[in-house]
Amino acid sequence: MNTKILCWILLFHASLQLQCDKREIRAHIGGEFILFCKYDTNQFLYSKKYWCRGGSRHTCEIVVDSEHVVETRHRSHVIDSGRRGLFVKVTGLRFDDAGVYWLGIDKIYADIMTLVKVVVTEVPVSKPRLWPLSSLGDRPTCWGQPVTVRCGCTKGTGVRYAWYQRTHHHNSLLHTSSDLCLNCGTVEKESDYYCIASNDISSQESDTLSVRVLMPADSSCIYVVNMQGQPIYDCADRMSTAMAESPPPTTCQADMKIHTGTRNQSLQTNETHQDLFFNRVWTGVRWGSFASLLIFLCIVLKCTKTRNKKRARKKRKVHFKEIRHFAQ
Repeated sequence: MNTKILCWILLFHASLQLQCDKREIRAHIGGEFILFCKYDTNQFLYSKKYWCRGGSRHTCEIVVDSEHVVETRHRSHVIDSGRRGLFVKVTGLRFDDAGVYWLGIDKIYADIMTLVKVVVTEVPVSKPRLWPLSSLGDRPTCWGQPVTVRCGCTKGTGVRYAWYQRTHHHNSLLHTSSDLCLNCGTVEKESDYYCIASNDISSQESDTLSVRVLMPADSSCIYVVNMQGQPIYDCADRMSTAMAESPPPTTCQADMKIHTGTRNQSLQTNETHQDLFFNRVWTGVRWGSFASLLIFLCIVLKCTKTRNKKRARKKRKVHFKEIRHFAQ
């Protein structure tokens, strides 16, 4: 019991003599870190300081010291700035740099040491960028030529790439590669594609690549690729050329449709002429009937006047005879 208490007292006393700002350091591969510590300069200003690697303070291997007596790797440095502090700097980190380290001060009988754990991780990936390996400005897709699109990151270590196709219902994995090959046999009528870059600590998704198929075919198809940062184009001239090169329909069904359409047009034209003819005839009949009616009325009026005149003359003659008879 007394031994354990003595050990705790010694450790506490040592911690007061050497204090560091970190007990665990996390840095990514290819990066660096700086460990800052303070120590009792009144006692250990001229003592040797060292950076030691190993699971135990008694068996650790010295990597580098402040006197540069042991320096197996020039990427590690111990800098003793006296009253300003003690610094440990390690650059160009690799995965095998991860582990347990000790920062020690040389002392007679028992060195003063503090434990530091170093964790080396992957570099986080940046957002992947898409670009075609051949120029889209020449519009190779209008003539059905294949196009390869590459996915890449400017930052990241151990990066893995995967291409996905986005549909209305779900996203399907196409393949795990940085390149996507588009050709007449792989493109669908209208599809969206994207790439995911990932490593053990992060992942990022690219912008969407859109493909629109104007004329599907096993070869010499026509499709348009649209992606951010690339020229926007269409295949209108190629479409018109392709339509002109296509032969007219020669099937019986097509001929029947053509003849039927022509006959319908002829029937409609004949019916239109007949309607005009009947309208004109009907108009003439109506005007002729009206004129005949007027003539008939005039004749009736004239005959009535003539008959009335004859009756008036006959009455006058009879009246005159009666007068003569009474007079005699």
